[in-house]
Amino acid sequence: MVENSVAAGNKAAPKASLFGFLNVYKPVGMTSHDVVSRLRRVTKIKQIGHTGTLDPFAEGVLPVCIGKATRLIEYLNDDKEYLATVQLGKNTTTYDIEGDVVESFDKKVSQQDILDVLDKFRGEIEQLPPIYSAIKVNGKKLYDYARQGQDVEIKPRKIFISKIELECFDEIEQTAVIRIACSKGTYIRSIAYDMGKILGCGGYLTNLIRTKAGRFMVENSVALDCLKEIPDVDNVIINPLDVLEYPCYELNDSEVERVSHGMSLRNESFKDSDIVILVYSDKIYAIGKVEKNKILVKKVFEVL
Repeated sequence: MVENSVAAGNKAAPKASLFGFLNVYKPVGMTSHDVVSRLRRVTKIKQIGHTGTLDPFAEGVLPVCIGKATRLIEYLNDDKEYLATVQLGKNTTTYDIEGDVVESFDKKVSQQDILDVLDKFRGEIEQLPPIYSAIKVNGKKLYDYARQGQDVEIKPRKIFISKIELECFDEIEQTAVIRIACSKGTYIRSIAYDMGKILGCGGYLTNLIRTKAGRFMVENSVALDCLKEIPDVDNVIINPLDVLEYPCYELNDSEVERVSHGMSLRNESFKDSDIVILVYSDKIYAIGKVEKNKILVKKVFEVL
């Protein structure tokens, strides 16, 4: 994680042309919305959004989109990686450290028990989300049902876990640190609970660090406290071309004119249905989609 940013000197005026991504390290105790709100105050730009919520007790990588880069969220890689600390021996209402303990167990497990149970989580599995989550059922969030003591049917969802490895295990304290790489929509809290259920000893999360979100890595993240003024943000803003994983097409001057009016381009290089980044002067000018012999213009970024 980057701990220092370049000194800004005097406070700068709002920079309307800010366009790109920030790899922010969200601290414990803040919501993802809190991070966005602070950056809006710093930049004086309302058009800011994050790409995936982190619970307040969790920390780590939170990609943030600045300006019209919010229109690129759907094109970012959604895979995530986490370092999770699981406490065995108890269950809580929320499946994490913020909930109330509802069950305690005397059973102790070994490191081999942990390794054996992790095998059950690899690949595509069905996961039951925690009742304390923001998933909506009949237009109402699950945690609202939970807080009101109402029963609701929770349906399992398919997720994909590409990697789940035991980093270390304290057999005396019964705590396991696990690295998990997974698809969007995976609840690490549910993995902790399900591990404890299978082992017959209960389990809940005590610490969670998101180490990766798509191509945003924790080692390249920036501490939120370092982003105090506009020059701080401008110094670390990421060109979307550096993180989007799509083929690029360099526009010439006449093609820029066509694209600016939403007109299609002739396709001679890309496969049908491909997403193509249309580039001009080393910046994203537009997003296109291939349909047979044409590249149809889907989004134009006039800010460039």
